[in-house]
Amino acid sequence: MPDTSHAKSPKIIAVANQKGGVGKTTTAINLAAALAESSQNVLVIDLDPQGNASTGLGIEVEDRNYTTYDLLLDDVDLSSVVMPTVTPGLMIVPATVDLSSADMELISNEKRSFLLHDALRQPAIDAFGLDYILIDCPPSLNLLTVNAMIAAHSVLVPLQSEFFALEGLSQLMLTIREVRQSGNKDLRIEGIVLTMYDRRNNLSLQVEQDARDNLGELVFSTRIPRNVRVSEAPSFAMPVLTYDTGSKGAQAYRALAQEVLTRNTKTAA
Repeated sequence: MPDTSHAKSPKIIAVANQKGGVGKTTTAINLAAALAESSQNVLVIDLDPQGNASTGLGIEVEDRNYTTYDLLLDDVDLSSVVMPTVTPGLMIVPATVDLSSADMELISNEKRSFLLHDALRQPAIDAFGLDYILIDCPPSLNLLTVNAMIAAHSVLVPLQSEFFALEGLSQLMLTIREVRQSGNKDLRIEGIVLTMYDRRNNLSLQVEQDARDNLGELVFSTRIPRNVRVSEAPSFAMPVLTYDTGSKGAQAYRALAQEVLTRNTKTAA
């Protein structure tokens, strides 16, 4: 059971990008594992119907008795849906394909955009002594993603080092602006993290330069490299920090976690 001696409000970060294949779930899993390795109590909310974050953290489909679907639509208590993972200090609310119908079912609900917000502010959450909650959003700007942004304090955006990367970011920024106006005026950008980065590739260098020129300090110093160990780890149902702790990918996610911790220490101060 996690340390409950420091009951406080956890920092909630939505990991979002409407484009698929940009390293969103990989970042959610491995940033969470790196934060847990740094003595933080972390909860991952798997909000993607594909359930890849759940699989990547070792939760078998048949063991997912309660999921984010139950949390959002069936009023199941948070304490019933949180599951431990093999990583100490890291827990998850898993997802299954059931979540794919949630968007349609949410439409008729008056509080449709605030269900996750309310679920993550149940008194039961104090018992977990959480420092961070990371929400792995689906690869689309749908009602589930809006729920995540209204529930979150900030949005972390994985940005693949590829052509048109920044153009794809504009729609996400527009959604964040709309959420600020409609339901979460304090939502901010946690940061942009460059993923699948190859320093030998001129395109990666150009995307980084464009990102830093346009977004300045919002772009994390840490870049997540193209690394075969990062790609392999999910098929072994574990974060890369466990799968190959000395790999470049694991080192990069540790560096990203330290940047997140440093930024939030400054914010708290």
